[in-house]
Amino acid sequence: MAETIAFGIIAACMLGSGLLAVTSKKLVHSVLWLAATLVSTAALYVALAAPFLAAMQIVLYTGGVVTLMLFGVMLTDQAHDVGAANLSGKRLPAVLLGLLLFGLLAAAIQRTSLPPIVEAPPASTVELGKVLLLDHVVAFEALSVLLLATMIGAIVLARRNDVQD
Repeated sequence: MAETIAFGIIAACMLGSGLLAVTSKKLVHSVLWLAATLVSTAALYVALAAPFLAAMQIVLYTGGVVTLMLFGVMLTDQAHDVGAANLSGKRLPAVLLGLLLFGLLAAAIQRTSLPPIVEAPPASTVELGKVLLLDHVVAFEALSVLLLATMIGAIVLARRNDVQD
């Protein structure tokens, strides 16, 4: 019973901070609400007895990605208002479509019979490191190249306005 209550509280925090991240008018506030969402995700990992994943969530995402995003926001032009209103007037159809999709997913989950829960053998960080750096080294390196290209692209876009001024 306590696990269910803890999950409900953590899920409410995740949902609330996620909604505030996408609806905030100020970009810095959106990044900070995203950080709150990522911390809530780490709390969910703790509740699921996965402390290593929780630590990686805090260190990599909340610490690294949010810091990079804050630097990116601070380096870009803040003179223009980023909270542009959606003038298309299609909020009602979007909400209805979202509710329909939620209903379809909920019905599919309810009708699906789940296999019995099998306890996975505990994996150490040494085993996880070996799997990442031996078996999945190509994906690991491809991700690092993708992150590097993203960072270079952000710097080029941020510096483009400085060169023109």
